[in-house]
Amino acid sequence: MKQRTRRLGTVLAAPVAALVLWAAAAIADIDLTVDQAGTPLTVGPVLIVLACLIVGSAAWGLLAVLERFTARAGLIWSIIAAAVLAFSLTGPLAAATTAAMLVLMGMHVVTGGILVTGLVRR
Repeated sequence: MKQRTRRLGTVLAAPVAALVLWAAAAIADIDLTVDQAGTPLTVGPVLIVLACLIVGSAAWGLLAVLERFTARAGLIWSIIAAAVLAFSLTGPLAAATTAAMLVLMGMHVVTGGILVTGLVRR
């Protein structure tokens, strides 16, 4: 039960950290808009929370499945998580400004860092 509680806390901490970066960007008046196939999408708090919770839950689920079927679940999951994080960094490249791109990349790194370190820790 302790491990489950810690993992739940990790999944919940990820959007909190991303929201801190979003708030800092809002204070600095950085418009977090990205181009989604020709349609502008403004990244706001609801989208951030939903994305973090979906990704965090999926990450936890994959780790749980791997733990059930392999003795090296932590290592395998960490490699997959690092690859997904690296790939996710291509998304912010569609940001309207350099400042927005850097903030969005920071959100990805912070969220990924929290999930990678928090979910596999024993």
